[in-house]
Amino acid sequence: MAMIDAGGIRLHVQRTGPADGRTPHATVVLVHGLLTDSLASYYFTVAPAFAAAGLDVVMYDLRGHGRSERPPDGYTLDHNIDDLEALLDRLGITGPVHLVGNSYGGTIAFGHAARHPDRTASLTLIESEPATTAWAEKLGGILRRVLTELAHNEPDALAWIAANRGHNTARLAKGAARLARETTLGRDIPASRVLTEEQIRAVRCPVLGVYGGDSDLVDLVPLQEELLTDFRPVVLPGHEHSVLVEAAPAVGGHILDLIHSVGGVRAGVR
Repeated sequence: MAMIDAGGIRLHVQRTGPADGRTPHATVVLVHGLLTDSLASYYFTVAPAFAAAGLDVVMYDLRGHGRSERPPDGYTLDHNIDDLEALLDRLGITGPVHLVGNSYGGTIAFGHAARHPDRTASLTLIESEPATTAWAEKLGGILRRVLTELAHNEPDALAWIAANRGHNTARLAKGAARLARETTLGRDIPASRVLTEEQIRAVRCPVLGVYGGDSDLVDLVPLQEELLTDFRPVVLPGHEHSVLVEAAPAVGGHILDLIHSVGGVRAGVR
């Protein structure tokens, strides 16, 4: 575990690589989702396989999440992209990296790729999409529900979650309620600056889109195929938004295939 000062905010970072001391072939940076998520969703799923495949694996908790610092404000998408940029600089990672983002983490990763195409070797969006006006409106609705149904009626909401979803989910929901209640996150994210169609089209690295077959984000696949030069969709039937956790071996395998296709993993190393 390490705490890194990323331009005025301290972020919790985990970094791992090949256990036998081999020099990593490339760096993959894993960006998690919003509110109830943390780097643990990678640590216990795909990260070990990536390290075993010869990759330098970087995971971190977003600002306000996990063990990272929780400032009262500063939660726009640009703040999170700035954090990723500063973190890579502090770690001395200057070459192109393979970015993997789950849910909101994919939107952050896409924003970084749009801002720094020369520092992005490939991009994986797991149940995610670029920041558009429609994305901001959708996130705004979700966050309003969190504030109304959870943060402002916490005891009853947590009791229902514990009874119907389990105590671990209730614990995560309690942390999400606190984050939404004590920071400006709920206002900042919907007010974030979004990308223009031209900026989205300018992302020309290989982009893998991984979606659960029962997720509404599957409907975005045709648009992504139209806008992105090299978009490679994968739909995993029987899964919804939690496809990373529910189908980790399949998700990880597709990501390694992508990285291998652009020279980041030696053939035969999986």
